[in-house]
Formats: sequence, C-alpha cells, structure tokens
Amino acid sequence: MVIDDYLDYLRVERSLADNSVRSYRRDLKRFNAYLLTRGLAVDSATSLDIEAYLGELRTGTQDTAPLSVTSTARALAAIRGLYRFLVDEAIVPADPTANLRPPALPKKLPKALSTDQVERLLAAPSSLTPLGLRDRALLEFLYATGARISEAVGLAVDDVNLDAGDMEVRLIGKGDKERVVPVGSYAARALGAYLVRGRPALAALGRGTPALFLGARGRPLSRQSAWAVLQDAVRTAFPNGDVHVSPHVLRHSFATHLLEGGADIRVVQELLGHASVATTQIYTRVTADHLREVYLTSHPRALNT
Repeated sequence: MVIDDYLDYLRVERSLADNSVRSYRRDLKRFNAYLLTRGLAVDSATSLDIEAYLGELRTGTQDTAPLSVTSTARALAAIRGLYRFLVDEAIVPADPTANLRPPALPKKLPKALSTDQVERLLAAPSSLTPLGLRDRALLEFLYATGARISEAVGLAVDDVNLDAGDMEVRLIGKGDKERVVPVGSYAARALGAYLVRGRPALAALGRGTPALFLGARGRPLSRQSAWAVLQDAVRTAFPNGDVHVSPHVLRHSFATHLLEGGADIRVVQELLGHASVATTQIYTRVTADHLREVYLTSHPRALNT
C-alpha cells in the first residue's frame, strides 16, 4: 500500500521519530478511509476530493466531531507530504495538493497581566535573603525591560549601568543583535539592592563569574532556574492558581502596557528587539481591545440601555 511505503520512507530515509510517524499514520489512514467510502484510491484522488475531505474534517459528520483549524492544517500537511513522495516515485503524474492552502490559523493574542497583577507578582519574593533579593531583581528587570529570559540570564554585571540619570542595560538578542534598553527606577532599586546585599553572598559560594544573576551555588543562573523563580513567585502571588505567567507573559505585559500608555510602536519594536515592526503590531490588537472596552464602559451613548 502506498501509504505504508511513505511511512517507511519517513521512518528510514527521513529518520522521523516514532511519535511523528504515528501521527502521520493516523492522519493518512483516516484520509484513506474517506476515499474508500467514495470508491476512490489515493493514486486517483483529485484536488477537489482532497478539498472535500478537508471540509468534512472542519465541519464533522454524524459520527465524528469537527477538527480544529490546527488539526486540519496538520492533516493537510500529512497528505501533501504523501503526494510529494508519490510524485517523486512516479506513482502519480502530478501533485493534487499543489494549489491547496491550509486553513488560516487564528492569531493568538499575547496574554498580558494587569498592572495590579504585575505589582502582586513583583512583590512576591522576600527582600530579606540573598536569593529573595535576586528573585525580586530578576522579576523587576524582566518587566522593566521586556527582556527575553535567555537575555536576562546571559547578562554580565558590566552590562548594566545604574548611574542616576543614565540607567540602562545592554542586551544581546536573537542573531547576536545588540540593543540598549532603559531601566526604570523600580528595577534599578531592586538591582542595586541585589548587587549590594545579595549577589556578594551568592558569589562567595562559587568560583567567580561575571554573570549578573547567580544561582544558590554561586554559578550563573540557568534558564530553567529562572523559570522556577518566576513560578515560585506566581504561586505566592496567586495562591488560587487562577493566574498563569511565563517569562514571555512579562514581556507581553511590558509591550502592552507601554502601548496603552501612549508609546510609539516603533519605539516598542526597538525595545523588544524585533527585526520588523510587523512582529510588534500584534500588540496593537491587544490595545485596540482595551480601547474598545474603555469606550463601551465610558461613553454615554456607546450602548443601548
């Protein structure tokens, strides 16, 4: 069977993982079953047949639930790969999926915390221990600069300038692109307290490193440990478990709050280290939703009453 030949090709020639091959098998067996019920075969199906199949996946049938856009797009990817293989093997003369386009995936809006939630989160770490001072400085820094977690843990002490009137940090982003980002007063105070009362105690436990953020043994803080710092703070700030925060959520919150405060989108682009303003524009959808909500709750003639 041509599907089995293709799966063998994926396993042997492409060295795909077993889980990936199983996913391809599941999608292609379902496609083949659809064709058989209509008296068709894989090597005789047309683009219209495949399009009809994808439509059925999205709408569902009496016996099957509709698939999500993501699952339908994955099914088309499996079918497209199969027909490219069949063309290469001269089993079919042309690829019937060549002009088919996957369904448009919905754009997921970034999650942003409210300013009250941010304040609760940043206040969660203790300021009485070296590790607590580090944790507060790290969280304040992430929110104040919009830095990626990898950028934060890669910092050296000399990358941060806390001189009054000139507080800034030099970040190295994707593609080794360097940018300089201002550091706000709250983050600067937290970093200063950590550098004076926290980092020396941690550094004494290690062998000496220029890294800004240190772990419990005096070594540079890892991304995994930084993630754990954030999750500990989340559990403390939101004990009900109703708020979920990742390092990227702090980055999203940084950008969203800047735009809501009137910052120019190109300034936010530079601060985030985005190569294109198009990447930053997704945040304008968030602020548009915010503006709409404010309008509907504030304008006397916005809603029927």
